Amino acid sequence: MSDQGNVGRIIETPDCVAEGAAWLAEQDSRMAQAYAQTGPLPLRRRPAGFSQLLSAIVSQQVSVASANAIWARLEAAGLTGADAIRQSDDETLRANGLSRQKARYARALAEAGIDFEALHHRPTADVVKELTGVTGIGVWTAEIYTMFSLGRADVFAPGDLALQEAARLLYAMEHRPSERELRAMSMRWSPWRAVAARLLWAYYHVEKKREGIR
Repeated sequence: MSDQGNVGRIIETPDCVAEGAAWLAEQDSRMAQAYAQTGPLPLRRRPAGFSQLLSAIVSQQVSVASANAIWARLEAAGLTGADAIRQSDDETLRANGLSRQKARYARALAEAGIDFEALHHRPTADVVKELTGVTGIGVWTAEIYTMFSLGRADVFAPGDLALQEAARLLYAMEHRPSERELRAMSMRWSPWRAVAARLLWAYYHVEKKREGIR
């Protein structure tokens, strides 16, 4: 795993994830309990660039199965690149699974002119700020991109409902923590918050028998 100065640690291999999981298990007995149930955690690294952010937009507020189905339709139609989105009308985008709102978001992303290569070298807070400046990209989407496509080890996505539910179950909480509560709670898992997220998603899968993240 590398450390790129102001961007912090970068998760590059399964060994990086295993190192983080071992640290979490040593620091937190509940995390150790979850890790014993889940076993080795997935790397979940993804390519960087336009299509990954578009994929995150597709995943907003729908089930994993629905998001996978919509994304498959967009891929089959060749509608996962910025140029293709710019050249398509709303009717085409909607015919391939995007809602009217998400078609608007996809077009806004295509027109945003983001320098995706430069994001690799910018602090996480700056990345989130730039991405959330695009219509349709909220903090959750920006954090998921930063976690999986940029590989940042100390990023969490507390607005994620599966993470909230997994935390409720694992820590025997009376209610599902809010985004604000889970963000504060996640600080105990720094500098491995992105691995804590992977562990909670895996624990959610064990407990709920369904995927919490694409």
